[in-house]
Amino acid sequence: MSACVPTRAADPNRTERTHPPHSPPPAGPRRFRIAGADVSASIAVFLIALPLSLGIALATGAPLQAGLVAAAVGGLVAGRLGGSALQVSGPAAGLTVVTADLIQRYGWRTTCAITVLAGLAQLGLGCLRVARGALAVSPAIVHGMLAGIGVTIAVAQLHIVLGGTPQSSVPDNLRALPAQLAHMRPSAVSVSVLTLALLLLWPRLPGRAGRLLRKVPAALVAVAGATAAAALAGLRLPKVDLPSWSNHALAGLPEGPVLGLVAAVLTTTLVCSVQSLLGAVAVDKLVAGRPGSSPRVERSNLDRELLGQGAANIVSGSLGGLPIAGVAVRSSANVHAGAVSRNSTMLHGVLVVIAALLMVPVLELIPLASLAALVMAVGIQMVSLNHIRTVTRHREVWVYAVTTLGVVLLGVLEGVALGIAMAVGVALHRLTRTRITHDEREGVHHVHVRGQLTFLAVPRLSRALHHVPHGADTVVELDGSFMDHAAYETLQDWQKTHTAQGGTVEITGRHPGTRISEPQASGDCRCRPWTPWRNHQCEGPQSVPPAEKNPDGSDRSAPDPTGSGGASGHELARGISAFQRNTAPLVRSELARLAREGQQPSQLFLTCADSRLVTSMITSSGPGDLFVVRNVGNLVPRPGEESGDDSVAAAIEYAVDVLQVRSITVCGHSGCGAMQALLNSEPGGARTPLKRWLRHGLPSLERMADDSLSWGSLAGRSPEDAVEQLCLTNVVQQLEHLRAHDSVARALDEGALELHGMYFHVGEAEAYLLTETETGGVFDRVRESDLTP
Repeated sequence: MSACVPTRAADPNRTERTHPPHSPPPAGPRRFRIAGADVSASIAVFLIALPLSLGIALATGAPLQAGLVAAAVGGLVAGRLGGSALQVSGPAAGLTVVTADLIQRYGWRTTCAITVLAGLAQLGLGCLRVARGALAVSPAIVHGMLAGIGVTIAVAQLHIVLGGTPQSSVPDNLRALPAQLAHMRPSAVSVSVLTLALLLLWPRLPGRAGRLLRKVPAALVAVAGATAAAALAGLRLPKVDLPSWSNHALAGLPEGPVLGLVAAVLTTTLVCSVQSLLGAVAVDKLVAGRPGSSPRVERSNLDRELLGQGAANIVSGSLGGLPIAGVAVRSSANVHAGAVSRNSTMLHGVLVVIAALLMVPVLELIPLASLAALVMAVGIQMVSLNHIRTVTRHREVWVYAVTTLGVVLLGVLEGVALGIAMAVGVALHRLTRTRITHDEREGVHHVHVRGQLTFLAVPRLSRALHHVPHGADTVVELDGSFMDHAAYETLQDWQKTHTAQGGTVEITGRHPGTRISEPQASGDCRCRPWTPWRNHQCEGPQSVPPAEKNPDGSDRSAPDPTGSGGASGHELARGISAFQRNTAPLVRSELARLAREGQQPSQLFLTCADSRLVTSMITSSGPGDLFVVRNVGNLVPRPGEESGDDSVAAAIEYAVDVLQVRSITVCGHSGCGAMQALLNSEPGGARTPLKRWLRHGLPSLERMADDSLSWGSLAGRSPEDAVEQLCLTNVVQQLEHLRAHDSVARALDEGALELHGMYFHVGEAEAYLLTETETGGVFDRVRESDLTP
């Protein structure tokens, strides 16, 4: 194509402005727009934040306006500058105990100054990029700290619920509780009970009307309902008192002992930072788990989040507000309400400012007993049974318990220090807890080492090895993941001595000298089972064990002149030898049982023949669990087609009718060569076996080209390219082919069979499960319960 040449003469003195070819026209000024989802989410968060901010300020003993200041600053400053787009910051229940203690010790103005200094410390930590280091704290310590704070809050607010005044510590509150129960005020108790009842029952309203009403936050309904009931009943109760903003106390110069102030700043910084960073990580998980095709939200930048939290604390403290941290209740509400950007968090801060300026007469109608009941419920929820079960399962319940009791009895900083000490003690105990046994079976001496083999276990290891007679056949089983230099030297010296005296030594499990703290020896092959052949580092004649010789005495690693074995034959022989030596003893009893009882799989797993798909690995299944059928492209030919491809149909019939499997899974994968070949195929040409087989995938191509049929989407995002789209669509299409088989259709009608679609992304090592097959084929990340029959 010839280029178009302008006909007018060019003026050499004229400079023409040209745009690059195909460049878009200059964009106009960008207009600020707020998504509708952000507006609705900000309203939901505001309705939760307003009563909670007042309640937390009440619990700390700070001016009630301080809670509103912190909520507004958290929304505007932390929302704008923070690294987590959807995390909502403000006065947090986790800071209640710390702030209350600071106010009691130093007064309100000095507490504000401590908040400013803590913000500066957070800025420094953010500049040092140590945010990820805060996540190294054991979750048992964090959950224990929050549980201890929750207990402290609940016990203190119980006194206000009963119509009294809380004491300064949990032991004092517990000692004063009998007297408070004897002199409780019925009006305060009734308002508190109504608040708690609405909090508990509102999320459980049944029916369609209940689903609509539940969109209104329970915290707002509880406080508003209790306030209305108290007003209608004419109850005389202490209520919210918001003095004029002109009398609002701002930060002053810190006054008090230097060491005490430093400890206060460190405590505030620690609690604010850890809670905010863990909250940001939790928000990322909530966003990733949102159903549907919601807009993509970037993952949190933890260092930026720390900087944003520091700036917010500086502003909040300077304006006379409470310390600020990320708040789980408001953040989860923001995510579940469908927020898509940080605009929702910032808009909620604007709404708090408007309420603080224009809704003072309404806020002053709220009884303090209602706010106390709300905060007490929040404190109780901070003691999570799910967290207790988790730390118990991971054998860290003592860390959790010590941290909780330390926070309750001594304080937050002291409790966290005790928790860290306990966690270190538990780790050392696990490291040094090594069980070494020696027994003799059929003339062979077995020395079994369970646990980490460190210098602390060397005396017991030497004692057990000493019991092995000279010249005896010995098996040393190492069941652990760590061996230090001292243990390695002890074991190797004994092995050399025992072998020189005519004995034999077979070491199973992790071989001595495997590189953890020691370099590998070059005399033997030290690679573990499951080491990929292509990454195998044991090369050369010296790496082949003596047992792996050819019958004529030649080295199996040497070139094979016949061409029948070569390097691949050596790899196969070495892998079989490793299986016999390491894996067979572990699975022999299970395989013997399967040999006696026959196969009884629960699932038929139909997947691609691609070498990168290891079915037992991605399904965490063992021998006999799956009846696996593999072919090029994980295709299921439709029944009745004249193809000569009856092997798949025969496997399906055998699995359903004879083995009586309860489910069938069709598993596709990323980068499938069969789908690539199907996309690139052209009509005509030689009818090779591969082309004849791939014709069973043509319906998947037609489905992808038909806009009226459902495609597949991957965890809420569109496929990366046409190959991935075809891989997903092919799984959906092959499931339809499955339903056309008589044995499958009959089992489905009887309710004895389930069909599942699955997609494995090889590069991400991520499994996705097909859901909503009838309405669009959405592939979501696999959860434990998804494939449960």
